[in-house]
Amino acid sequence: MDPDRYGSIEDGPEVELRVLGSRFLGRALRIEAAAAAARRVEAIRREHHAATHHAWALRVGEPGAVIERSDDDGEPAGTAGRPILARIQAHEAHDALVVVTRYFGGTKLGTGGLARAYGEAADHALDAAPHRAVPIVERIEITCGYDDLGAVEAAIARAGDRVCEIERGYAARPSFHVTVLRSGGAALTAAIVDATAGRAAVRSA
Repeated sequence: MDPDRYGSIEDGPEVELRVLGSRFLGRALRIEAAAAAARRVEAIRREHHAATHHAWALRVGEPGAVIERSDDDGEPAGTAGRPILARIQAHEAHDALVVVTRYFGGTKLGTGGLARAYGEAADHALDAAPHRAVPIVERIEITCGYDDLGAVEAAIARAGDRVCEIERGYAARPSFHVTVLRSGGAALTAAIVDATAGRAAVRSA
């Protein structure tokens, strides 16, 4: 696993699976907070207002801080939301919401058949969604004297492409807010402390 990035998705197209007359319509969507799920599910519910069920699952947050939720929306417990969530986990997708809408076709599928259908529809939806890598970053705040400004700038430059963004301020003392990939945070902090003989103040922002 890349310590500096995790897998996510962008909004994907609607995909369709037919099983014994029932239609299962899957959508994989990007969300960055669990609170955003209700609005997106409701939009699909309005679009497919004649459908029987709108089961869903989500997985948000970076590795180590993941929130997972699922909802069967009236299907027998564990036959819809949980299989959808299992497919999100299998794809190692974060910040993802998958909604599977069912139009009942008149033939009961049984609990096993339902679980397979919802899981397969979720799988197709995730396959169809564009994938992206999201950087895992930390922010470091640096304050130094003007005599150490060059040393701090040089240490940041040596960090290379691990540095994602720099905000500089020049008042009574120079200050930096540096966004750095997680694997480079400790090394950059140590390099600045060493380059300034501990005169620069460095802390996580």
